[in-house]
Amino acid sequence: MKTIVRTVFFSTLFLGAVLIARCAFPFVGRASSPAQPTSDEQALNSLAAYHPIDSHVHVFKTDPAFQALLDRLHMTLLNILVVDDTLPYRKELKPQVDDALALMRSSRKHIALCTTIDPYKLNDASFTADAIHHIDEDFAAGAIAVKIWKNIGMEIKDGNGKFYMPDDPKLEPIYQDIAKHGKTLLTHVAEPDVAWGPPDPNDPSWSYYQENPQWFLYNKPGFPAKQTILQARDHVLAMNPDLRMVGVHLGSMEKDLDNIARHLDQYPNFAIDMAARMEYLMMAPTDKVRAFLIKYQDRVLYGTDLDLLASADVPDTLKEWKSTYVRDWKFLATDESIIYDGKTTHGLKLPDDVLRKILRQNAQHWIPGL
Repeated sequence: MKTIVRTVFFSTLFLGAVLIARCAFPFVGRASSPAQPTSDEQALNSLAAYHPIDSHVHVFKTDPAFQALLDRLHMTLLNILVVDDTLPYRKELKPQVDDALALMRSSRKHIALCTTIDPYKLNDASFTADAIHHIDEDFAAGAIAVKIWKNIGMEIKDGNGKFYMPDDPKLEPIYQDIAKHGKTLLTHVAEPDVAWGPPDPNDPSWSYYQENPQWFLYNKPGFPAKQTILQARDHVLAMNPDLRMVGVHLGSMEKDLDNIARHLDQYPNFAIDMAARMEYLMMAPTDKVRAFLIKYQDRVLYGTDLDLLASADVPDTLKEWKSTYVRDWKFLATDESIIYDGKTTHGLKLPDDVLRKILRQNAQHWIPGL
């Protein structure tokens, strides 16, 4: 019996000493090699666990493989329409609405609709009444938001040759109607700074203007300054405190987190999405971006600006969708090194409750119906 007690005593003493040593020297006996980086499949599976909402896409058709991706990721999309006379498939509004509603109904509740107005009819005497009639029809059919686009402020002129601005009196009744229906206004007004020049091949948006030179305003006289357009947007916010507005693309303030913060502080009815501007966040100091997203965790929506065109090769397009979701997950949720366009940054490793808001809950709050 004494032998057994003595054995237990010394065994306990030994285990205690080991535990003390572990506390004093926490890395003794542990593998010193770094953790394996998150694989693409792990990233997609982790993202899917949040039932994410991509609040900014442009989808023109469906496909079994595309639907399977949405099912796998438990992903909800906000499909956004715009009327753009520089692209043939966006010139007319009604065919887009009809196709988008059909897509919404066939998506097994994975796709919601953000409709739009036809700003090229702004010079029509009946423009405001017609626009309200059409968006109300779309609301009745299931649309949950309305978007205005950059051609207001950067392209369309009135009969006197003056650019229409987002706060034009013809648009104000439309904003009031959106608010009356409890819907949300998405605003893509102005463009990244580089659109006004000078040329900068290192800017994340530079390639867009190589493909779409009509929106590159450098050395093109007569166009409004970017700040003029954004001030008109801000005037809409001030005039319509009951209107929820999401400024897409970081509110077109992509290089100035301090300015975004000032807007969020000043306008409680304003939020932003990240669509097509994640690279600007990757370029900024990691600590600053992380602090910003934690402080304004209720005001930022996840979005990508991904598209699926009617002419798209679906397998190639799905590779882009997957790689974008993998990159964004690693940037937001891990502290791993991330390489983009030959540059390296580190992930933000945001807290879980912040991720849940950015990836899902904020979209549900700011765009009811998602």
